[in-house]
Amino acid sequence: MSGYTKLNLKNDVPDMAEGRMPPGIEAHFAKGALGLEKSGVTYYKLAPDFHPPFGHNHAEQEEVYVILSGSARIKVEDEEIELATLDAIRLAPDATRAVKAGPEGCEMLAFGAPKTAEQDAEMLPGWWEE
Repeated sequence: MSGYTKLNLKNDVPDMAEGRMPPGIEAHFAKGALGLEKSGVTYYKLAPDFHPPFGHNHAEQEEVYVILSGSARIKVEDEEIELATLDAIRLAPDATRAVKAGPEGCEMLAFGAPKTAEQDAEMLPGWWEE
């Protein structure tokens, strides 16, 4: 294996939300494409005012979300926090969370560092009620 891997997160990594999620979200999970063993990164693009129909948390994985463009609001447990371009937020594994794009939509990177399990996320449908 080479000492590096280069790719474009939007163009070279498939959109895993297409056909699996409601329209309004792109989710490009790059862990496998980059050959990552101890971390993960995902590129998200959310349409204006879109949020997934679930919240989630993790058993072990800490995450950092960075807003690349636009704005968003994140609900962490019972608190809602506004996020602007280049804001970063660290999320403890057990903190239940969901992101909602602002009125102009948003692009976001999510970084994670799983400790053991390949998939330790718990999905919670309907967690963020309107």
